[in-house]
Amino acid sequence: MLVDTKYCSRENNRLRRLIKNAGFDQPEASIMDINYTSGRKLNKSLINRLASCEFISEYRNLFITGATGCGKTYMACAFGMEACKRYYNTKYVRLTDLLIDLEIARSDGNYRKVMAKYANPLVLVIDEWLLLKPTATEQKDIFELLHRRRKRSSTIFCSQYEFEEWYDQLGGDASPLADAIVDRIAYDSYSINITSIDPEHDISMREVYGLDKTLRE
Repeated sequence: MLVDTKYCSRENNRLRRLIKNAGFDQPEASIMDINYTSGRKLNKSLINRLASCEFISEYRNLFITGATGCGKTYMACAFGMEACKRYYNTKYVRLTDLLIDLEIARSDGNYRKVMAKYANPLVLVIDEWLLLKPTATEQKDIFELLHRRRKRSSTIFCSQYEFEEWYDQLGGDASPLADAIVDRIAYDSYSINITSIDPEHDISMREVYGLDKTLRE
């Protein structure tokens, strides 16, 4: 009993450490609490299948797309939490913060170290993916990151734009890296596109989950 207690304590501490280091925007997110009666079109069977984290062991990516307030970040953090429960090294970051981090590292001479911080985790959640069109230098950073992660890790992308629109957000035909970037994330990936059943009466998932203080006041 003492051995079992000690083991459980170590595993619980390990889990708490993984969750803390992941830096989730919504660390309380849970697959069990995903709302399927909120007026959104959600494939429950697919979500439950992805919650097994099999796609992670297969090094496959996941795209979660939908309008602002539809619950993309919550769902991505919920999948990230499931990854932590299986003791997978996981990291959450907004794309803007990631690119700023790399830009500062380039100036400080720590580029390789900071790149490794995002390239090495088995699961990387990138929120606000391509919300703004990246510059040529930022595209190079994105390409380098995704090239390092390809076929050795899983990345969860959260975006307001559907996958078919990513090429244009990356500069389209005017960018020599747009094709290369899309190619490194598109192969054999899963996709969850969150759409509203009744857009005219749609309610933000921030309000449903009580995440937006201004909506509660």
